[in-house]
Amino acid sequence: MAAPVVAIVGRANVGKSTLFNRIIGERLSIVEDIPGVTRDRLYATGDWNGVTFHLIDTGGIEMDESDEMENLIRVQAQLAIDEADVIIFLVDGRAGLTVQDEYVAEFLRRSKKPVVLGVNKLDHFSHHAQSYEFYSLGFGDPIPVSAEHGTGTGDLLDAVVDLVPPSEPEETDEDTIRIAFIGRPNVGKSSLVNRLVGENRVMVSDVAGTTRDAIDTPLEFEGQKYVLVDTAGVRRRGKVYENIERYSVLRAMRAIERADVCFVVIDGKRGIAEQDKKVAGYALDAGCATAFLVNKWDIVDKDDKTAHRFEQEIRSHFPFMRWAPVLFVSALTGQRVTRILHIAKEIAENHVMRVQTSALNRVLADAQISVAPPSTKGRRLKLYYGTQASVKPPTFIIFVNDQELSHFSYERYLENQLREAFGFVGTPIRIRMRTRSQTSED
Repeated sequence: MAAPVVAIVGRANVGKSTLFNRIIGERLSIVEDIPGVTRDRLYATGDWNGVTFHLIDTGGIEMDESDEMENLIRVQAQLAIDEADVIIFLVDGRAGLTVQDEYVAEFLRRSKKPVVLGVNKLDHFSHHAQSYEFYSLGFGDPIPVSAEHGTGTGDLLDAVVDLVPPSEPEETDEDTIRIAFIGRPNVGKSSLVNRLVGENRVMVSDVAGTTRDAIDTPLEFEGQKYVLVDTAGVRRRGKVYENIERYSVLRAMRAIERADVCFVVIDGKRGIAEQDKKVAGYALDAGCATAFLVNKWDIVDKDDKTAHRFEQEIRSHFPFMRWAPVLFVSALTGQRVTRILHIAKEIAENHVMRVQTSALNRVLADAQISVAPPSTKGRRLKLYYGTQASVKPPTFIIFVNDQELSHFSYERYLENQLREAFGFVGTPIRIRMRTRSQTSED
């Protein structure tokens, strides 16, 4: 199920990026004592008291609507607000209430989203009285915090998770395959969904970012039930949003969390972009069954080797996803579109495949004979036995004499041996080395 989204919003230089880094526990967002350093949203995953959420850092919202850069930052912040389930409105307790804070407050009131008001830079308990003037903003009790030192952030996060909408289990039965179409805007995701269901169930436009929300569309094909999830960017509002493709990442993340199968949709005419790699990386990290769809193939100038060259390009850009099938389709003409569902069923089955322990250990034994495990300082890694721990994705535990002797290259070799023996087309597989306790190394 998709995690909720929390956005940190406020005027420039109130400490939003510092709070973002404090919550996620690492220095991901650039922090400088200069207004406007954070211009685009940054995404990360946070956790508090067992509640996992996506966290968005935004640029500072300023009043000067004549400044082009400030307008772009304001647009980016609006995108984050649109997506958020809960908003942290951060203000500067040292500077006190400003006209710009009131401007941001009005900005947030129009969103009608739940807001938690944090008063930052109050580093000592004796400074907390400075938060009282912020009651006038009308967002309830101001919470004094010091993002730099971490004080008060627990109270702030307690208030946030209290407002997070409860997670509801998916109602889809276990036999239904959930398919998420992910990728940058305007590659044809909505058109593919429409072609598959045979009617215009999803709004289609050649304007990037037409799809505002993830839309679930049920479909039955050859006795198999599917749910198609179309995700994209955001709706245009008067003018084109700057860097709109970056916004598709968070939507892709949320769709991936709810999917059995992800199709990374690539524009065959425009080719592979950095955003495609970022979105595919989220599917890989999530362990989702994945395939590539090269759409708009009908308008690509091609010869008998074009498809092969394009597939090789995909393999070079996604070297750790060589197991993912590649399909060339056209949503406009319907070319090979039904193959999407055949591939989805095949890789969904591989995603839940279980291997007999005896068969697994025969492969591991043969692998050791063919290529000896690595050694370090005279000690060689020994594989004793393996077992499959879980599915979605298939995960294998291999018990060894010392897991510290393992090397990623040998684990990749073992993965290739498992794929050669059992297939696993379209699904990542994970290998975990575990040291077997008190065992003889004879």
